[in-house]
Amino acid sequence: MEAENHTKSSQFILLGLSEDPELHPLLLGMFLCMYLLTVLGNLLIILVTSCDLHLHTPMYFFLSNLSFVDICFTSTIVPKMLVNLQAHRKDISYMECLTQVYFFMLFAGMDDFLLTVMAYDRFVAICHPLKYLIIMSPQHCSLLVLITWLIIVWVSLIHILLMKPLTFGMGTEIPHFFCELAQVLKVSSSDTLINNIVLLIATALFCVFPVTGILFSYCQIISSLMRMSSSTSRYKAFSTCGSHLCVVCLFYGTSLGVYLSSAVTHSSRASMIASVMYTVVTPMLNPFIYSLRNKDVKGALRRLLCRVASCPKGPLTSEQNVHCGP
Repeated sequence: MEAENHTKSSQFILLGLSEDPELHPLLLGMFLCMYLLTVLGNLLIILVTSCDLHLHTPMYFFLSNLSFVDICFTSTIVPKMLVNLQAHRKDISYMECLTQVYFFMLFAGMDDFLLTVMAYDRFVAICHPLKYLIIMSPQHCSLLVLITWLIIVWVSLIHILLMKPLTFGMGTEIPHFFCELAQVLKVSSSDTLINNIVLLIATALFCVFPVTGILFSYCQIISSLMRMSSSTSRYKAFSTCGSHLCVVCLFYGTSLGVYLSSAVTHSSRASMIASVMYTVVTPMLNPFIYSLRNKDVKGALRRLLCRVASCPKGPLTSEQNVHCGP
């Protein structure tokens, strides 16, 4: 009981990206701009996919969910970091750290599985086009997202329940800019064997299975494209996967970079810099990737801007109708 009370009253020290106070204003401004771009960009994607009837399809239903998860994912980490940079502090309470671990696991897992489901959607659309509307019906899409949420919620909760009995010293230093589960377990004064085993299983669930599913989907897609006689049809079919492939490579490439940098260099600094890429940079770039590389999204953005700028002023002219569309 005494150890438990000691744990609950303790605080952790997040060493952060830099110990130089002169760099704090620069880091504050940079991460604040990146956070605002992430939130506004992903909110715009959600707004466009919700308001435009042309985008009421399974592909953009999953995209809007991914944008929502990216906002939450970044909001789990960046606001606390901004507060600490602004106040020149490094402390985080035990309960705040526990909460950050839970939601980080939750939204990182949702990112993984949503990218996998989006790959499956492209696989069905290209390899089984006649059955697409049946397999990817609104009910099935909603069920896929719901099941994914339920799985990740319970897996994340298991980690938190296993962390509750652990003890930590007062002012324990965490060599990171947020409470990452692996880093928190390393600084515990308790035996973390069970926690590490469960973490290893969760890593397989969140990484190996989704990556395997994505690779299988794209192997089938490429095989199907190779059988197409028309190069135009082949290009048109594969172009619908371009944005998703960019996001997958960015997310998993930077995530893999975190663990490779940790394993090869054993440097917490290299690991933190790699972590910035997939926790902050990737969610910020996702809206740009989907808007700049996707004709449907660009068309929906033009129609939305047309409605905001022109439609309230009066009836549209014939030229405005052509540009705005329905």
